[in-house]
Amino acid sequence: MAYTVIIILLTVVYILFLELSKNALIGMGIGLILSVILLLVRNTLKKKKIWNLYMALGSFFLLNALFLINYEVTAPPVKRVPAVTYKNPEVTEVVHIKQGDITGVYNKDHTAEIYAGIPYAKAPVGELRWKEPVEAENWEGVKSCDTFGPMAMQPKQATWYSSLSKILGTHDYQFSLTERYREAMSEDCLYLNVFTPADYSGEPLPVVFFVHGGSLTTGTSYYTEYRGESFAKKGVILVNFAYRLGIFGYMANEELAAESPNGTTGDYGLLDQIAALKWVHENIASFGGDPDNITIAGESAGSSSVNALCVSPLTEGLFTKAIAESSGIGMKKPYHTFREMSEALETGRDILKEFGAENVSDLRSIDPYKLVTTETKNSGMTVDGYALIEQPYLTYEKGNNHEQALLNGSNLKEADAFMMSTKATKDNYVEILREVLGDYAEEAAELIPPESVQRDSYFIVDQKGEAKGSLNFIYSDAWFSYSHNVWSRYMEQQGKPVYQYFFTKTNNYLSNNHAGEMVYAYGNLDFHPGMYDEDDYKLSEIMQTYWTNFAKTGDPNKGSEDTNITLPNWPRWNSSEDKLLKLDNELTIIDNPYHKLNAIIDKYQQDN
Repeated sequence: MAYTVIIILLTVVYILFLELSKNALIGMGIGLILSVILLLVRNTLKKKKIWNLYMALGSFFLLNALFLINYEVTAPPVKRVPAVTYKNPEVTEVVHIKQGDITGVYNKDHTAEIYAGIPYAKAPVGELRWKEPVEAENWEGVKSCDTFGPMAMQPKQATWYSSLSKILGTHDYQFSLTERYREAMSEDCLYLNVFTPADYSGEPLPVVFFVHGGSLTTGTSYYTEYRGESFAKKGVILVNFAYRLGIFGYMANEELAAESPNGTTGDYGLLDQIAALKWVHENIASFGGDPDNITIAGESAGSSSVNALCVSPLTEGLFTKAIAESSGIGMKKPYHTFREMSEALETGRDILKEFGAENVSDLRSIDPYKLVTTETKNSGMTVDGYALIEQPYLTYEKGNNHEQALLNGSNLKEADAFMMSTKATKDNYVEILREVLGDYAEEAAELIPPESVQRDSYFIVDQKGEAKGSLNFIYSDAWFSYSHNVWSRYMEQQGKPVYQYFFTKTNNYLSNNHAGEMVYAYGNLDFHPGMYDEDDYKLSEIMQTYWTNFAKTGDPNKGSEDTNITLPNWPRWNSSEDKLLKLDNELTIIDNPYHKLNAIIDKYQQDN
């Protein structure tokens, strides 16, 4: 009896594992059949009284071996993600762009056209690895753009681990009969996607050019949080895209700088972003867009990238406005996504040693799937003299940045997800604060004592401690929110309009943690059924309207023709009052909760 129970439990766990791994459904059937056969054979042998302990152990290990073979044989295939999931999507009319003719597909309710996987540059492979992006080649005939391009090379978790994270972390795991595949990943990743209103033929439309986040080491162009159908319904074209990441996008090397006609190294991912932006400026009119009304937008590392695009001499005249969510590199000493060239070059030398390479040619011969396993961290842009000619704060001080209006802000629990492994107590509180405040850690601890801030929720694996809420509060400002205060002040000094928000809405998905606002702002709550309620949809509608109004007019309060939406006035930000628009069930104007803390961080920044 015990043996039968063990086999049944093993089979249940195995089938659940196959589900988490997205293996073909037939694999579950095979696993069940193997277990049934084993139990039938055992029953027969027991009746004949020839079943013994050795047979029990042998059959147990044999079943596990067959389970493993079945797991490998029925593993989900690798394929590119379709632009739409409904069957037999309707194809759009042919669109003429610089490289050739393309078609896209309509979304299910026929309100938007999606052109997915358009190449904006040549594949950066072979000799083009670690070189400036090269313009995409022309093609003959009509290219069908109905699937998103592969994600850029990046470290990948096992499918089962990602599924488990959705169950325990974001709580949005969904069983699916159709999405049983692994998403394609390739060094050949320089593709973009265009979301436009269906069958539009009026005046040129405003454009939002979105840069995805992921610490410059992970991320995809097609993540559901920033799909563009909702913006298209509101009369705004949205473009998102992939760019080189990690070692492929941000490795620096003296030999690479020497071989470059522009003397550049270390910013290949940023140069991809610039190439994509140039492509949009040149081609978006073919989709009904206005090349003179482009807003660059991004979240997290994408927001830091927007900050970089705003000061790059290569982007002048390519856009007019900026939307920045939860990051920036405009302070004197950026906390992340930026590094000194000396550090970048040292990391490049470490990479040569790590892979036993004598030169760049040797590195170019190494398989990308091996390179992506590097132990080095390649998650920062740098001043390369070409894409970035000086630290961004210097360009802002001179007033040479390009954006003419800014919508930006952050969320309540920005740092909490990144601090889960840290236990914060009254004893180690000040010491941990030194990492972001140096000699001003004690002053910050006096302003925000260890037990003065309590969070309403923690991740299940958080190490917590009595000082954890206060620690998360300070790190949320230092790593994320502070950058927006700095950015807003520069814009105010230049006499340019700036609008700043603070997102605090709780929900069953990402809540008000890092990235939690995106699904609201870009109108994609439907991708997470059961996670959001009526209040969430109301807030999302308002945020979409603010964002698209800003793309249209540079003012989040102006541009919408929808009289069904009550849009509270969002006042321009100014440093004397330091008021933010709180985005929650009720929209209110609040004092910046980090106002005094920002003054302390200012002193730390000036000393460094």
